[in-house]
Amino acid sequence: MRKLISITQITLDGVMQSPGGPDEDPRNGFSHGGWAMSFFDDAANQVIGETIAGEFDMLLGRRTYEIFASYWPYQGDDPIAKAFNKAEKYVVTRSLSQLDWENSHKIGGDVVDEIRQLKASDGPVLHIWGSGELLQTLIANNLVDEYHLWVFPIILGEGKRLFENGLPPRSLSLVATRSTPRGVLLNTYQPAGPLL
Repeated sequence: MRKLISITQITLDGVMQSPGGPDEDPRNGFSHGGWAMSFFDDAANQVIGETIAGEFDMLLGRRTYEIFASYWPYQGDDPIAKAFNKAEKYVVTRSLSQLDWENSHKIGGDVVDEIRQLKASDGPVLHIWGSGELLQTLIANNLVDEYHLWVFPIILGEGKRLFENGLPPRSLSLVATRSTPRGVLLNTYQPAGPLL
């Protein structure tokens, strides 16, 4: 069984929308895009390096795929670009008929069933970066095996959240934690079943 790991940059109030750039995801008038970038230092970059060091495939929602596909293939020898470009990418979409980023594969039918099959197949760990809407489905169906939450010391008060209203109550176990000099908490959680 392949492990599915959610890698998510979030604010203290749980917002995950548009951490990387001002125009990354302005849906619903969100104007705080790029909120994570000023916190990246050598320690945070080291964590990213550790995260992408091994073999992994990627599971992405359509919006995140389009954002990544418009950027990472054109970043030359950047270590993140090299790792992302090499990875097999499984993209949940009903609207894209063609996936131009190399090593990309469409998931367009019964998403939950297809992802269960993907997890049961041979291959490396699956990373899901961003992909907030897809994550709601995965969380609701107990398909996430581990959460890597990079918690940034800011509050935005609006935006798409990782754990939206309507998700079933769950317990999580903290299995690792550390922090960066800029105050980013790097927490790893695993599902621990329903609330007691």
